Amino acid sequence: MDVAKVNPKFFVVRTTGGQEKNIISFIENRIKNKKIPVYSIISLDSLKGYILIEANNAQVVYESASGFKHVKSQVPGMIQTEDVEKMLITKPIVTELGDNDIVEIVTGPFKGMKARVQKIDRVKSEVTVILLDVSYQLPVTIDANYVKILEKAKGEG
Repeated sequence: MDVAKVNPKFFVVRTTGGQEKNIISFIENRIKNKKIPVYSIISLDSLKGYILIEANNAQVVYESASGFKHVKSQVPGMIQTEDVEKMLITKPIVTELGDNDIVEIVTGPFKGMKARVQKIDRVKSEVTVILLDVSYQLPVTIDANYVKILEKAKGEG
């Protein structure tokens, strides 16, 4: 009997960090052999030590993942589909930035310094910022991915 997707949900399984891909391979073999109704298995670099399994209920996830060496536990509860989509689709930071936003530089020679966004080049994905941690105005152009927004400018967003 072919089980249709009734109302699939995402469940989280805790694993040994770095073993996610191996566990996914084991689970794939088990669900093929036993015809367990699992719809997808996701491993994200941003979620080290965890995998997401899409199924109709927690029992199906337990049946598909239990007993493998590097599976530690099934996390109680489930994750909403919208939250999984947010993890899968990352917007480039340059689309979030606005003039006069306060940012922190997260990498490079100015790492840890706060700055105010002066100019944004969305095509090149670069921002020109004025460093706030120095006694003089020093404009610096850096890759937009090197900044983290601390505070949005007043009157925006």
